[in-house]
Amino acid sequence: MRMLVAAALLITSSAAMADDVDDAHKLAITGRDAYWNCLAREYPRDSNKTMSDQEFTSLIASVCPSERQNFRVSLIDFLSLQFPKQDADTQLTTANRAIELAQKDIVTAFVRRKAAAK
Repeated sequence: MRMLVAAALLITSSAAMADDVDDAHKLAITGRDAYWNCLAREYPRDSNKTMSDQEFTSLIASVCPSERQNFRVSLIDFLSLQFPKQDADTQLTTANRAIELAQKDIVTAFVRRKAAAK
């Protein structure tokens, strides 16, 4: 009987952990989407049309601070649950790289749009 109870607790614990990972994943996706949407709102502004590529890159690096931080934190939370043996520095590096890539994609679109307009 004790073995059955222990097995049931283990299954319940595993299911709860899976739910935590799933919830953290959903929060990370929500954070990513909020950050992307914020960056996307900056992209078409009329004031950006006269900016150089470097100015736009600096702008994108500085906008959406709360969305960027929320994405970073939610992604680190997910990574810490998904890969619990991975050290915190690696998870932070991964989250910062995801932010960097989002910014790079917006800047690349800006540069291409500007080149096509010439």
